Amino acid sequence: MERTRRGGTVLAFLIGGVVGAGIALLYAPNSGAQTRKKMKDGLGDATDWTRDKYDDARHTVADTTDKVRQIVDEKKEDLKAAVDAGKEAFLRGKERLLREIS
Repeated sequence: MERTRRGGTVLAFLIGGVVGAGIALLYAPNSGAQTRKKMKDGLGDATDWTRDKYDDARHTVADTTDKVRQIVDEKKEDLKAAVDAGKEAFLRGKERLLREIS
């Protein structure tokens, strides 16, 4: 929950920064062409930043997925070994009981 709030706060801060930068460009004492160029450059920077963050997130998700798969595989092997040991113990006990009854 804390992670979600922190992410939302960071996102709100970044959006506010982008909006503030856009307003500052609109009120800057530059010509329309210069202002449009600055806005275009800013949009390009924002696009690059977004792409970088997306790539970082994608790699993080991929790494985490691989780790989870590895843990699940290890636990699955442990569980299978425990079930096999339980079956073996059951069969030994069953055989012992059958011998005692006979």
